[in-house]
Amino acid sequence: MNSNSIRTVFIWSIIVALGGFLFGFDTAVISGVEQQVQELFSLSSFMHGFTIASALIGTVIGALIAGRPADRFGRKPVLLIIAILYFISAIGCAAANNVTTLIIFRFIGGIGVGGSSVVAPMYISEISPAHVRGRMTALFQFNVIFGILMAYVSNYLLRNVGAEPWRWMLGIEGAPAFLYFVLLFFIPESPRYLIKIGQVSKARLVLEKIIKSSVDQQVEEIRMSLEKLSESTNKLFSKRYFKPVSIAFLVAMFNQFSGINAILYYAPRIFELSGLTFADSLFQSILIGITNGIFTIVGMILIDRAGRKILLITGSIGMSVCLALVAKTFYTQNFEGFVLLIYLLVYIMFFAFSTGAVIWVLIAEIFPNNIRGKGQSLGSFTHWFFAALVTFTFPVIIKEVDSGAGHTFMFFSLMMILQAIVVWKYFPETKRRTLEELGQNL
Repeated sequence: MNSNSIRTVFIWSIIVALGGFLFGFDTAVISGVEQQVQELFSLSSFMHGFTIASALIGTVIGALIAGRPADRFGRKPVLLIIAILYFISAIGCAAANNVTTLIIFRFIGGIGVGGSSVVAPMYISEISPAHVRGRMTALFQFNVIFGILMAYVSNYLLRNVGAEPWRWMLGIEGAPAFLYFVLLFFIPESPRYLIKIGQVSKARLVLEKIIKSSVDQQVEEIRMSLEKLSESTNKLFSKRYFKPVSIAFLVAMFNQFSGINAILYYAPRIFELSGLTFADSLFQSILIGITNGIFTIVGMILIDRAGRKILLITGSIGMSVCLALVAKTFYTQNFEGFVLLIYLLVYIMFFAFSTGAVIWVLIAEIFPNNIRGKGQSLGSFTHWFFAALVTFTFPVIIKEVDSGAGHTFMFFSLMMILQAIVVWKYFPETKRRTLEELGQNL
């Protein structure tokens, strides 16, 4: 594979990964909005949590349904629909004049986020050669992190714009959503999908741009893999696919039980609990976004070298220690200096190069070609189900339960210890193995 081929794969991957940018932006932008919305619409703790979680409910549904049309109609058409959903959501949220309308359009955006988390990593993994598949697929997560950072920066810059700044904070997402829609017309369909539906000549043209040599061999390997798998079951929940299904479920569940979405969604509120002003809280949230971005790049560099397992185990141990220290800080109410910020920044560092970098790579590569869409949907559905659960319950627990913040962060810490053990004992190493090899051997 020459440098031109790598460049081609990178360009296609970065375009598709812009769906991750919108995913991250949509996820984090609510952190600067949620308190304004709560005050404006006089929301109870329950309705406040439901309003924030409405996007995640849509995300759960989007993740659940996106895999099947991606398998039936192709990856590219579904990505185009996702871009449209992002745009509609941004404009609708900005124009919302009541909480019901806001919930509806946040829900629509959530469907886009869920669909993006399924189809974008799947597409990137299918166009990427084995030796660069980890870092190319991790571009999706990098763009998620970049989107989160830009949401924090945008919230900070727009905090005093107009009579209702939250409308600008939510509506600005329409610009990158439109750009994403336009750029998607410049990528081809996945070669593995094209071979699956019998369009071998089109697939060969795409593969010639990706790998240059051994195209016929690659086509034959994909075709044989599909034929072999078609002889077995296409049912996701079968004995044949128990291991990839369980791995997808576990890596997605643990990703959310790390507490990442609670921190990203409610970062300003967490900092305000330590006595900071709203403006200072927004600024410190930006520092979290910057740290997340830097160490996601570290994860991208290491993922094809060190492998997926070692990153997950190392990150889990580091996150567990940091989360325990955050819990201790809330138990003791000792917020002197910048201890809370330091603990959270180090936590983000460990998360970014481990669970954050690995999740979408691993889910995208462990399922065989014939059920990859279904498998990706399962992993993403699990991720977003637990994300919705954590996001909905977190503000209620920290407000209504004595030492609720301390208890919550200690729970997250214990979950990371459990993740380290499960990954060490059960997870395979997938680096530098082709999708066809993984599909047959897991």
